[in-house]
Amino acid sequence: MTQIESGDKHDLLTVVLEDYFHVGALNGLISPHQWSRFEPRFESNTLKTLELLKRFDVKATFFVLGWIAERCPQLIAEVANQGHEIANYGFYHRNVRQMTREEFRDDARRSRDTLEIACGKRVVGYRIPQGLRSSSDLWMLDVLAEEGYAYDSSIVPGFYSDAADARYRFAYKHENNGRELWEFPHATLSFMGYLVPISGGNYFRQIPHSLLRHAVAHWKRTFNSPFMMYFHVWELDPDQPRISAASFMARTRQYRKLNKMAWVLPEYLSKYKFGTIADYLGCDLRAAAVPAPHPREGSIVVQTPTEEFARSRSARVPVTIVVPCFNERPALPYLANTLESVAKLLERDYVLSLIFVDDGSGDGTWDVLNRLFGSRDNCRLVQHPHNLGVAAAILTGIRHASTEIVCSIDCDCSYDPHELMQMIPLLTDDVDLVTASPYHAKGTVMNVPAWRLRLSKGASWLYGKVLRQKLATYTSCFRIYRRSKVVDLQLRELGYLGVTETLCLLDLQGARIAEFPTTLHVRILGRSKMKVVRTIFGHLGNLLRMRYMRRLIDRNAPLGLQAATPAANIDQQGTTVETKINSRDTQ
Repeated sequence: MTQIESGDKHDLLTVVLEDYFHVGALNGLISPHQWSRFEPRFESNTLKTLELLKRFDVKATFFVLGWIAERCPQLIAEVANQGHEIANYGFYHRNVRQMTREEFRDDARRSRDTLEIACGKRVVGYRIPQGLRSSSDLWMLDVLAEEGYAYDSSIVPGFYSDAADARYRFAYKHENNGRELWEFPHATLSFMGYLVPISGGNYFRQIPHSLLRHAVAHWKRTFNSPFMMYFHVWELDPDQPRISAASFMARTRQYRKLNKMAWVLPEYLSKYKFGTIADYLGCDLRAAAVPAPHPREGSIVVQTPTEEFARSRSARVPVTIVVPCFNERPALPYLANTLESVAKLLERDYVLSLIFVDDGSGDGTWDVLNRLFGSRDNCRLVQHPHNLGVAAAILTGIRHASTEIVCSIDCDCSYDPHELMQMIPLLTDDVDLVTASPYHAKGTVMNVPAWRLRLSKGASWLYGKVLRQKLATYTSCFRIYRRSKVVDLQLRELGYLGVTETLCLLDLQGARIAEFPTTLHVRILGRSKMKVVRTIFGHLGNLLRMRYMRRLIDRNAPLGLQAATPAANIDQQGTTVETKINSRDTQ
């Protein structure tokens, strides 16, 4: 093993160009197919990073996700044009344990080709997300050497500073079957038998700065190997959206002391001489032959309309989507991007209208709704003067709809609205309601808290004992309604309980209800508004009332449904419930 000495050469500054929703701490919550729905901030954060580096006249190696380079090649070109090196961070932010040897090879090729097309220069360096932390993963270096990379910077030396780990603490040349690859590990400090990372990023934010300052100075005095420092562009963004579903540890790792980077980084950039890894090795980055672009995976294909494809507007089925919103400002950009994709998916078969009901929000939801949707011809914005509840908001949206088919979705997209494409056709002539059903035998739940599952499943089981139709799920807001069947319903419960009450009343009326097996995801952005104790006792009261009503109906008592369900203060014209309407599509 050949090690490298820095001598009079510069130290190494590396920057990871990824967004706040890409990070490894959120892998179990956010999948790549959801990335395009988030509000992107990587461009503004990268420009902020470039300004910082320019201020201190420092060049850095940018490890860039191929996914970003494919979507924003002009940004990658700008980074390269300012004299920084572009290196590979993989395409989909997968760690080494998530890929086989050949999958890794394909990913390294695809991402490098994408980066070289974007920046117009050779890409000779690589770093794997979440690093290499075990000697069993070193096969990755063999593959990189075979693929012609000049260096890697992925190794995070183990926690114990034994002889095996000590070999990998400093920059060295990895050799295998006549091929060579330089490795630049993350810098560590040996402390009481442990190796403590000191190279930047999360460690800069979590470790007291006085301790870290001394640790870096100790490295510079003690070792000849170059000190490699790194940070992520999102660490310069203390106002980034918070992923509420993340664990305490993940939130600490992601958000704690983000403001600290604004003064820590300038201190190091002014104190030490930094440069790129390619310059350190003397690599030639002049452009080689431009590779052919790879087709996007998982993107929606929009076909060029043909005479058969381009149906007239009158031939497509009119459909309205109602979105109830209460203090949902953090989730609205995600919702907007999701609905844009949904609209493209549905436009072939449906004429789509959208109704957003702001249920008396106090966090600026109404202003953001107007900014995102107020100027769109197919969108209506309706506002309750004060908070009434999610069922009231859905019913208000249904009453403002002009179509017979009305869909309701959750603002947080905990159910994927793209599944409307499969759900709407289930509303056949003999069906009055289609409801999403994660508790169906073919349904699933993802990362939902156990207490919520027990509450919802328990409630659904009890409703199944009381009502005519035996469903797996009674509590979902993700539904397809036949408007004429629900528009005149009078609900006693206007909040979460009212969503279930709506289904119960239809069941007691003899309506036919269809279930659609689906996946329920944990809420990613914003906070749940459910009051747990109130909801539990509310379901018990609602069950008793529905049981009593069914007994009356089964005995053929001459008691009409309207008399059996006391009316709430909502009428069809919205005269009791005042609304503000912002619409360019007046009815």
